[in-house]
Amino acid sequence: MNQRTTMVQLTHGKMIYYQWLDRLAWTQRTGLALLMAAVMGLAAQIRIPLPFTPVPLTGQVMVVLLSGVVLRSFYGGLSMAFYFLLGFAGIPWFTDWTGGSLLGPTTGYLIGFIPAAFFIGRAFNQTRRIISQIGLMMVAVIIIYLFGALHFAFVMKTSLSRTLLMAVLPFIPLDLIKGIVAALIGRAVAPGK
Repeated sequence: MNQRTTMVQLTHGKMIYYQWLDRLAWTQRTGLALLMAAVMGLAAQIRIPLPFTPVPLTGQVMVVLLSGVVLRSFYGGLSMAFYFLLGFAGIPWFTDWTGGSLLGPTTGYLIGFIPAAFFIGRAFNQTRRIISQIGLMMVAVIIIYLFGALHFAFVMKTSLSRTLLMAVLPFIPLDLIKGIVAALIGRAVAPGK
């Protein structure tokens, strides 16, 4: 089997996935969004605290990126909205199996997950170039950082430089890796143009 045949088969398989997704009723796609919210709840338990900031390293960014690729824009964003709203309502799937109050320094990141997943779902399939897809993943991460840093600075009363040091810069290397991995996984799922 040559490389061209393999690429045609992969593209066909990816198209089949999206054709299947398109044939689902809205209730079934909503169910998939709830399932992705539950996956996000599991990813939130992958938590590595850092001694200099209340913002931990988690597995959540990867799920945000993949939810947009796998569920597309509306349902990807909806899955993150479910995660946020149902967690706020009391489902204990935030970090450390908590739920309810959202007045902490990391709430902005949770809010940022929603537009980031929507953005990836809308933009990812517009290009086949891996560099462009990685770039799109990083734009989604920047959306998360923007919401997270603004809320962090408001709650913690930190300056811009302190906010960047505590809420953005330490996470860039790992999130870059997550963006690359999510783009590679996305290429296996999303048909692209």
